[in-house]
Order: sequence, then C-alpha cells, then structure tokens
Amino acid sequence: MNETTEQQGKKSFDIAIWKKMLPFIRPYGKNIFAVFAFMLFLAITDISIPLFLSYAVDHFVVPATLQGFTPYIVVYLLVLAAQCLGVVFMARQAMKVEMHLGRDLKKASFTHLQTLSFSYYNQNAVGWILARVMSDTNRISGVVAWSATDLFWSSLYVLGVFIAMLFLNWRLALLVMLVVPVVALLTALFQGKFLKAHRKERAINSQIVGAYNEGITGAKTSKTLVIENRNCRDFEQLTSGMYKASLQATRLNAAFIPIIVFFSSIAVATVLNQGGSMVLAGSLPFGTLSAFIMYALGILEPVQQIARVLAEFISTQANMERVTGLLETPPEIVDTPEVVEKYGDTFHPKPQNWEPIKGDIEFRDIWFKYPDGEDYVLEDFNLKIPAGTNVAIVGETGAGKSTLINLACRFFEPTRGQVLIDGVDYRQRSQLWLHSQLGYVLQNPHLFSGTVRENIRYGRLDATDEEIYEAARLVSADLAVSKLENGYDTDVGEGGDRLSTGEKQLVSFARAVLANPPIFVLDEATSSIDTETEQLIQNAISHILTGRTSFLVAHRLSTIRHADLILVVKAGKITERGTHQELIAQKGYYYNLYTAMRIEETK
Repeated sequence: MNETTEQQGKKSFDIAIWKKMLPFIRPYGKNIFAVFAFMLFLAITDISIPLFLSYAVDHFVVPATLQGFTPYIVVYLLVLAAQCLGVVFMARQAMKVEMHLGRDLKKASFTHLQTLSFSYYNQNAVGWILARVMSDTNRISGVVAWSATDLFWSSLYVLGVFIAMLFLNWRLALLVMLVVPVVALLTALFQGKFLKAHRKERAINSQIVGAYNEGITGAKTSKTLVIENRNCRDFEQLTSGMYKASLQATRLNAAFIPIIVFFSSIAVATVLNQGGSMVLAGSLPFGTLSAFIMYALGILEPVQQIARVLAEFISTQANMERVTGLLETPPEIVDTPEVVEKYGDTFHPKPQNWEPIKGDIEFRDIWFKYPDGEDYVLEDFNLKIPAGTNVAIVGETGAGKSTLINLACRFFEPTRGQVLIDGVDYRQRSQLWLHSQLGYVLQNPHLFSGTVRENIRYGRLDATDEEIYEAARLVSADLAVSKLENGYDTDVGEGGDRLSTGEKQLVSFARAVLANPPIFVLDEATSSIDTETEQLIQNAISHILTGRTSFLVAHRLSTIRHADLILVVKAGKITERGTHQELIAQKGYYYNLYTAMRIEETK
C-alpha cells in the first residue's frame, strides 16, 4: 500500500485524480452552484466599481458640479450593500460545502477501513492512516470549497476587467493581456516542483502523527524504559525534516509569487506610461484613465490569486492521491457476490439466512503465507476438530499458534487448501456469519471509550443489565468491578487505560461470554490475572466451554491441562497431539515443557 502511494506521488498533474472526487462533490452541486452564482454577482459588482469612479470624475470632478450627485451616491451605496450581502450568502454556502464534504470523506474513509482485512493494519502505521482520514480530507474539502471559489471569482474578474478595458481602450487592454501567458508559463514550470515538495511534506506529516500516537499510547513504557530523551531526539529529527520540507515549499512559493508580481507590475507600468501619454495628448478622457488605473491595479491581486490557487490545486493532488488510494484499497478477504446476495455484508446483514453453527472445523491441505511474507508458515497442514472439542495449542513464539487461530476465524484465508466449518468451505458463507459466532479474548484486549457496562454490552447490544451482571459473575469480573469507584458505570478511558491489564481482561472475557458464541478463542486470556482469579476463571471456563468448540493458547500449562486435545506446534507443523496424559506418556516436547514449568512453580 505504501509503495503504491509513493508510485502515485511520482505522477504528473492528472485530472483523473480530481474526477474521483466527483461522487463526493455531486451531492452538494446546488450549494456549489449557489456559491458560483454569488461569486458571479460579486465579480460583476467588483467590475462596476471603477465605472462608478469614471462616471464621478467625468460628471462631478471635471465639471466641478454636484448636480445629480444624490441619485449617484444612492445607487453606489446600494451596490456596496448588495456586495456585502453577496459575500455573506456566498460564505454560508461555501462553509456548508467544506463541512459536509469533509464529513463525507471522513465517513467514507472510516467506513472503508471497517471492511479492510487484518493484513492492511499489519502493513500500515496508525499515523499513516490517521493523516489520510483527518488532515488530508480537511485539505481537500477546504480546497474544493474555498480555493475553487477563489479561482472562479478571479477568472471572472480578470475576464470582466479585460472586456471592460477593451471597451474603454483596446490598445491599453492588450498590454495588460500580455501578463496572462507569462503567468501560465511560470505555473507550468513550477508545477512539478510544487508537487514534489508538498508530497514530501505530507509524507513526513504522517510520520509525525504516528510519533504523536506512539508517544501518547506508549507513555508508560517510555518512562519505565527511560527513553524519553531518545523519543525527543527521534521526534526532533522528524520535525526538522518537516521544517526543511515546509521551508522548501515556502521558498518555491516565495519565488513563484514575486516573479508573477514582477511581470505583472512591468505590464501595469507600461500601461500607465502609455495611458498617461494619451491623456496628455487629449485622446483619452481623464475619467476613463481613472477607471483604467483602478482596473490595472486591481487586476494584480486576482492574477496572483489565480497563480496561487493553481499551485494549491497542484499540491492538493497529493492529498487526493492518498485519500483515493485508501478508498480504493481492496480488502484481502472478500465475499463472493453470490454469498453477499444470500447472507448480506457487514453493513447490510441478512441474519435470517444464516445457518446455525455446530462447530466442526477442518483444515484440509492448508498452505499459507502472510500477504507481506515470502515463506510458507503452514505447509500441507491437515486437522479435524469435532464440534464441542476444547483444543489447546502449545508452541514456541512464531511456531504458528496464532496462524491456526487466524485461519480458523477467517481473519486470513489459506493460500491454498480449504477451511471447512460444519463440512462447508467457509468462503461459501459470509465473513459476518462466522465472526458473529466467535467469542475472542486476547492477551492484550482492547476496550472502547465508555463505561464498563457499555464495553460488556458490546458482546450483545440487546442484552439487559441483568444479563451483563450474570456474564461478569461467570468470569469473576464482578469482583473486580465492585472495587471500581463507580462500579459498572466506571469510565474505562481511551483503550481501557484507566483499568489494569487484569481488569481489562476480565471485562473482555465477560464481553465474550455475553455473546454466547458457539466458538471460543482464548489467546493467553489469563496471562495477566493473579493465580486466585485465574482459578475462578478456570472453573468458569470448564462450564462455559462445555459443548462449544474452543481454542486455547496459553503458556501456563495449568490452563490447558484439561483440554480435550492438545496440539504442539513447531515450525508450522503439529509435532505432537493428544490429551495431557497421552502427551506426558510420550515424553516429548510437551513433557519437557510441562516438567520444566512444574520445577519453576515449585521454586
């Protein structure tokens, strides 16, 4: 994903990237039309102001009379009032476009992130994703709402001024028109440099957002490792890189705009010199020259604004590339159209068509390697797990324990082979069908912002308070909750940071129990709980897992000793399998591991 975006970053300006924003812009076509209509009105009023000056000079200043001045000033004030109202109404519509477009882009990005597979989050950093969802979408909505408006007004004003100047004196108007091709040429020359500078700036910004995220979420770890100085040095390097990249972009802009002003000023000076000579020669009215001077001076700002907005459009293409790159990233795991038609998808489920799950699981001729890996983690792997079997998985780190669980839960799909649920390839059923039947408790569980009660209720959203209390009681979570200041109404904080790791695990366990799933996965679920609480949970597990297919991954062999089937995994292969007593009798890896742990516990 990162590589693809970098490849996009090397492209030249491409209108096709902008066309991808049309589905988001189209719903606000009426607002944009209103903005452009008001800007057309404002451009006309702005163009008319010098004509008022010309009329005043020719009818009041030169003849030195105030006859007819009252109706003139009334009309002039009415035009100014209408101009002010036009600005207010235009700004209201532009703000609506900016706010709604930014909201829609964020919503679409967040929604799409919900559909992406686990592999996407393994390959992309949090800061990289946050930069797209937040800052990039803000930049795009701002450019569409305001920069496009500025470009429209500036273009209308410049065009209107040229027409007015041609009407007043075509010779002088042609001199001013020479500025336009110069500006166009300079913009084309600066285009590539602007793109390169802003893309680098945005890339470093993603790293800074990621550093902020790690610095905040890992604050406790940083302090215990005493690496605050190192964190600051690393962050200073990032900000220094951002400073240099921003300075490069600023220097380009600082060079671009003055060059435009320089050529524009030369053209205006030439016009004023020629116009002054014509006035002295009597071939140009003084009032017309006054209007021409205002047009010549006033045209500088919109010409510069056109150049600025064009440069901004060029730089914003990098933001659009990043957002569209996210939105167009396909999930690694997708249901077929036939499956979606029958079972629905994540956002439009059809639970009435879901078959009940018994819990038979079979790995048939499985070959698997991770999307970002080159070597197979599993090769020609076969295993049948009857419904209701309590399966424990033992092995060294990296042996393939989590791989088995990820495949069984369809967080990843086999590269070759099949995973069968109740005798049917699970790719013939929807992901949501399977995931809604899972109870998953992680070693480091994640809690959502909110109360303990709300986090447990995520297991089943229609659960009553009594059912929540019962789920907590079954796993002894009620003991921990009773010690909290506000009990079940205690705010757990972001990610559950206000609770201890053991308390988070208990809440997570209660959440899984509340879901009442036919398949349980306990991945080191009791590793951070004290021995007494673990014993209570073990008693609950023996009751809860009865009749359910379950997977247990644990280093504490006491938690898996009573499993129906224990698998010893090494280098992606099952080297031993059987009950606790059978594996002890084999006196292999499991026997040595169990003996070593018993010795350690008796010390």
